[in-house]
Order: sequence, then structure tokens, then C-alpha cells
Amino acid sequence: MVSHKFVKFDVDKKLAELSLAEKLKLLGGKDFWTFEDVPEKGIPSVRTSDGPNGVRGRNFFNGVPSSCFPCGTGLAASFDVEMVQRVGEALGNECIAKSAHVLLGPTVNTQRSPLGGRGFESYSEDPTLSGLVAAAYINGVQSQNVAATIKHFVANDQEFERFSSSSEVSQRALREIYLEPFRLAVKHSKPKAFMTAYNRLNGLHCSEDKNLLDGILRGEWGWKGLVMSDWTGVYSVEESIKAGLDVEMPGPPVMRNVSNVARVLGAGKLTMEEIDARVRTVLEVVNYAIDSGIPFYGGETKVDTPELRALLREAAANATVVLKNDSKLLPLGPASLAGKKVAVIGSNAKLAFPSGGGSASLNASWVVSPFEAIVSAATQAGAASLDHAIGVASFRYVPLCDPYLSNARIDFYSTTPPPHWFARADTAPKQANYSIETATSNAFLIGTIPWEKLGMHVSTRYTATFTPDVSGPWTFGLGSIGGAVLFVDGQRVVDNTKPTPGELFFTMGSTEVYGDIELEAGRAYQLDLHGYADPEAFGPSPFSFKASFRLGAFPKATPEAMREEAIDLASNSDVAIVVVGTNPDWESEGFDRKNMRNPGETDALVRAVLRVQPNTIVVNQSGTPVEFPWVEEASTLVHTFFGGNELGNGLADVLFGKVAAAGRLPLTFPVRLEDNPSFNSFGITSDTPGKVFYGEGIYVGYRHYDRLQLAPAFPFGFGLSYTTFTFDSLELSTPSSSGDFTVSFRIANTGERDGAEVAQVYISAPSDGLRITSPVKELKAFRKVSLAAGESKEVVVELSREAFSYWDESVSLWVAPAGAYRVLVATSSAEGDVKLEGTVRLEQEIRWNGL
Repeated sequence: MVSHKFVKFDVDKKLAELSLAEKLKLLGGKDFWTFEDVPEKGIPSVRTSDGPNGVRGRNFFNGVPSSCFPCGTGLAASFDVEMVQRVGEALGNECIAKSAHVLLGPTVNTQRSPLGGRGFESYSEDPTLSGLVAAAYINGVQSQNVAATIKHFVANDQEFERFSSSSEVSQRALREIYLEPFRLAVKHSKPKAFMTAYNRLNGLHCSEDKNLLDGILRGEWGWKGLVMSDWTGVYSVEESIKAGLDVEMPGPPVMRNVSNVARVLGAGKLTMEEIDARVRTVLEVVNYAIDSGIPFYGGETKVDTPELRALLREAAANATVVLKNDSKLLPLGPASLAGKKVAVIGSNAKLAFPSGGGSASLNASWVVSPFEAIVSAATQAGAASLDHAIGVASFRYVPLCDPYLSNARIDFYSTTPPPHWFARADTAPKQANYSIETATSNAFLIGTIPWEKLGMHVSTRYTATFTPDVSGPWTFGLGSIGGAVLFVDGQRVVDNTKPTPGELFFTMGSTEVYGDIELEAGRAYQLDLHGYADPEAFGPSPFSFKASFRLGAFPKATPEAMREEAIDLASNSDVAIVVVGTNPDWESEGFDRKNMRNPGETDALVRAVLRVQPNTIVVNQSGTPVEFPWVEEASTLVHTFFGGNELGNGLADVLFGKVAAAGRLPLTFPVRLEDNPSFNSFGITSDTPGKVFYGEGIYVGYRHYDRLQLAPAFPFGFGLSYTTFTFDSLELSTPSSSGDFTVSFRIANTGERDGAEVAQVYISAPSDGLRITSPVKELKAFRKVSLAAGESKEVVVELSREAFSYWDESVSLWVAPAGAYRVLVATSSAEGDVKLEGTVRLEQEIRWNGL
């Protein structure tokens, strides 16, 4: 621990004070989360933290609890930049509590496919929505003197072969779709840091792409800040330094260790000027961190205030979209529920999924499940009874043991296990070298543990008391890094001593193996799990290859039995609320989804309940689109994204009308996966190994559906309200010579409830042949307008030359051609939702570059 206070310094003078070894040291990370330091020269270690929907802190395992906000798609569903900025401010405060100077977010990669494993982290298929939401987030975070890191730069849109695949993108599509969110964020917020993507862009890794980092980012856009790699995303020494990548993360660096860089420098492949340019940027970020007042080498605490809880709940409600309300079942209340029996059904009802998996996951400080919140709200509304049936096991992995655990701990032994280690439950040595208590059966043992003191070969023993709540057969599921075996009361139940590769733990873990045992409700059982991972069996990696594990337990039942229980409950109730969807098992960093269907027997369950109970509200929870093959049978459908700590209360607030239903889809929901523009060129479906051709060009999302006149299940920007709105009084100013103009109109709430509408302004290019092929229309602005019943407001939207522009590859410039442009004010991208239309004429062509 370094105790002395650090003071801001003159960067050039400090640079001159540093030895060559010290300079080279600063080009890589110190450890998993921090930059290198030279404390004797007044340079402390800057700390980073994941992001993007919460601030995890230093530990994946047993971390200090943190607030989890809705995932990226959930935040974008608000179409509310003011709220997103407040979320950013709250995340900045969470960073301060975790002594973190740099937040690794936001993620703004474009969602070209519903199957992208990290799609939930990003905002939208549309660059304008993504860029403006990102700017609000960044402005909020940086208002607290915490540096935001926008990522992943660029075209990091799939997980399959994410380190090696090349995103083959035309220059026009790159500029208009994939770079545009980053450009807008730079223009409207100036993030302090960028993170490069893992992948190649048109053949060249992004961390080595000088045109991308120095040419576009620092040159055209005039951005000044630090560029860091994604974790393990540096594959060269001199190429990445010359390209403009400042820091290799995490540390200790693999490519940029001091001896490697010194050798390359000595060979004349690098100059001191190039080294100094990178070090200078690092020093500037150190100064920013010193200025922030956030302590270096500090501890971690959690944040919990009434204001924070209110914001988390508001954000969760705004991440909820009403898609169908044909029977006017919503909003629920005393009139519909007093004295009635309510059935709550589904795998996503009692189990709360605040986030997707991977880097976005964290130890949420609390979580409210949909069932908890619905029970509370329905009880207040006078419901006579509320009962639950799971109906379907939609889990990829057996749910964690956590609800049934007590007295859990892990003991660590500095030894290779003897041959009998996995044979019996009582074979562990009497004295552990290190022990830690925990409350979870998901132990990804990165950080937290003093591995250096324990040595290379470490055996682990996990013990806990397990108290089931149901009698009968239970299934235990075990996945691990290395070999592991589970005993229950001394009985060997699961054997994973010969693991096969799987997708757990960023694809470093095994597939899940299973074992069944008969258990008695209320009886305490002793769990004993032994594990060991041979480090010599793995290649070099910054990740821990110690014996990490994930242990789940669930009452054993057939899909038919679970479905019949749900049908019986629904048919004997007055109202059914079915909460289904995906979870972090299916949406996570490290792998892409295989299809767009809800998991397991979900669709069969929904159809079965709809057949027996006409008063059924179907709630789907997922971070990205799923198919709704039963949508015509359902009168009421609500989609909610991964909603953070308060996901249950946010959902219930919308279902019961406590807040206005005002969420809107930031993504097009296709009828089927085959309708998506990237269907034949995404992930493993690409027909050219190592390359993914973005053959749809600029026709991503709604642009594709507009071009083909193909109706999706639900269009981009769509969402219902509990009141009605009218639009009128459209006025369009004449564009100036620089392309600036205004769009004004009036919105009125003509219903009996307060509400909020999202006005979306689209521009349609001239059709007179003077311009190359363009989308039917493109979103250029949006405004969320809250109105009391009977209230009206004038809305004024200012637009610029950007509204008219496209990227002309022949001249490598933005071009806004002269001509007549249609201006559409709409409530979604669907043609039938256009409320107002007018025309503006740009008299002279405009060309430019940069912001």
C-alpha cells in the first residue's frame, strides 16, 4: 500500500524525469485492473473497473456488492438521454466508492444480429440512438471526475472467433453505421478513453490499425485521450505502439513487457518519439485521476441511498416495453384484481436476472424478482391469492445453489492433490493454506485469492450446508476449470474429473455434468466439492486457471410435469402473468446464441397457458430479440430487458400502471431469424473462415426491413402507452447554408392518464437520382415528452447537415447533396406510425470531414 499523497505534475517535465525502463513499464498494465505506477517518481496506479451496467470493482468472486443498472438495450429503451445521464452520474459515484478512476463503459457496438452474445451490453441497431445515449452516459460518468471508456472500437459485433475474425466492412457502412456511434459520442461528450476491439477490421487487428486510431480517431475527429486494449487484445509490440495504442491490458503485459519493447526499440523498429507519445497520454490520464480526488490504492464500499434506489427503479421501468394490450388487461389494478386469483408462471418470475453474463455481470447489492414485486403490487390491489408455478426449466445451466446455502467456504491448499483426493469427501488435509467465506456456489476465482503466496499448484475444497425446500429427486450440475467432484453427505453425486471443454468462464471452463440424489425438504445436507486445475495444461493467459467452479441444484421434473402444473394453476386462476425469457446462461460474453428462440419448452408453455386462460399477460425478458411464435394468440405482451437491481419493481410499476408505459424498442424484433439482414453472414454461419462479410452494408436493422418492405414482429422504436397522443402543427425551417434547420411540432395527451411519448424524427433522402442508394429513412433525432392528461407541448428539434449526409467513398468525405428531403415525425420506424410529414430543401451540396 502506497500511503503518500500524489500531486498533479507537468507532463513534459515528468516525461523527461523518467528512465527508459520506467517509460516502457507504463505501456502495459500492472495487474488485472490497474495501470502501472512509478510511485517514487510521483506516478500512482490508476484503477479501472467493469462496466458497463455497474461497477464491479476488483473481484469477479466475492466482490463488494454494487448497483446493477439495466443493460445497454434496457437503457436505450428509455429513449431518455436525461435519465441516462443521471444513470451515468450514479455510476460515477459507484466508481468513487470502489476507488476506481476509469469505468470500462459504455459499449456502443452496433447490433447487426440478434444472436450476438454481448448484444445486451450495447444500445441499439441505430447509430443515432446509440451515439446520443452513449454521450449522455459519458457526460454523467465524467461529471463525477471519473473517466469513461467507450468500447469496443470497432465492428466487434460477434463472439465467435472474436480474437481472430476479420469484420469485412465497406467504407460507407463503416462510417455510417459502425463508426457513427463513436463519432457522435466524441462530438457530444468527449470520452477520456477508448478501448480497442479484439477483432480485425478489413484484415488488420484494431489494436494495430493506425488509420483507425491515429487517422480517424485522433486525426479527423480531433480526439485527445487514452487508448487501451481490450483485455488480452494486443497481439504485437511495435505495430500496436505505432498505431497509437497507449496501454496493453491487463497486466503484467504479455506483448509489451519491458524486455520485449526494449528489444524492438533497440532494433530500430520503434523510435523514442513513438514511445514518448504513448507515455505522454498515460501521464495525462494519471493527472486526470489525481485531479479527481479519488484515492489511489483505496478500498471498496457499496452505495445505497433512497435517491439511488429510486433511479434504479425508474430505469428498470423505462426498460419495459408494452407490445400488445388488445384486451386492455393493462394496467392491472383493483378493478381487475380485487378478490381474484392470480397465477404467476415462468422461470424468469421467481429468479431475478438483473444482467447478462461476462464482463457486465456483478454482485448486485440487492435484486427484486418479478414475483416479489407482482405479489406486493397485486396484494395492494386486493388480489385474493397469488401462486407460482415454474412451468419450464429454461436454463442452460442448473440454477445456482445460492438460495439454499449456508456456512459456505472455500479452503485452498498449496499442493497437487494426491490420487485419492477425488475418491472420498473426507480426504482434504486438516490445515488449509488460505480460506475464504462466501454466499455463492459460483466461484470464478479471478482476483480475491493470494495466488502468488499459494504457488502454482493449488487444490480447493468447497464446503457448504444445503437445505432444500422440496422433497424428492434433485439434480446437481457442476462445471469447472480443471477437474472437480461433488459429494453430498459423503455420497459422490457429480464427477467432473475428466472435463470436456465448454463455454463457462469465458470458454475456459468445462461443459456441465449432472448427478441426481433424493433429498428431503428442510433437512440440512453437507456439500463437499474438491477441485484442481493443472496450470501446465493451459497456455499463457492473464486469467486464473485455478480450480474455479459453478455448482447448481434444482428439483428434478420432466418438462411435461412442470407444464401441467402451470396449466392447472392458470386454469384455476382469474389472471395469469407468465414471465419467461433468456438469462445469462444464454446471453453472455464469450459465445453467441445459436438461434433466436426462447430456451427449452418455453413456447410450448406459453401456448398451453394461453389455451386455458384468456386473461394472460405474457412478459418476455431478454437483452436482445427472441421469436414470438405464439404472438397472434396472445392479447397482452410485454417485453422487459435485463433490468438491474430493481427489475421486478420496474416491471410491476408498468404492469400496474404506477408509472406510464413509456419504453420503446431500440431494436427491430424480427418474425424469424432468417429475416435478419445478417442471417447468412454472422458468426459460425460465415462461409469464409476467419472473415465475416458485412454484406448488408448500411442496411442494418429497420433500414433492411424498410428496403424489403418486410414486416417485422415489432418495429424499431415501437411501444404502447396507457393513454393516447396526437401530433400536429409541423413547421420546418429553411436549412441555412451550413445545413442547420429546425423541426417543430405539437404533441397532445388526449387520454385520461398521464403518459410519455417518444417522438422520432426520420429523414428520407431525395429520390431524384442525384444521390447514391440510400435507406428509405433514417433516425436523426428523438425526444421523450412527458405530458399530463389533457396537456400539450411544443417540441423543437434542431438538426444539422448530418441529417442530409452520406459517406462518399469516392472522395472519402461526408456529402450532403442538394435536393428535397422528406422529414417524418413518427412513433416507430413502421410506415403506419408516421404522424407528420413535410419537406425541406437543401439548396447547395455540402462536403466535410471530421466531427
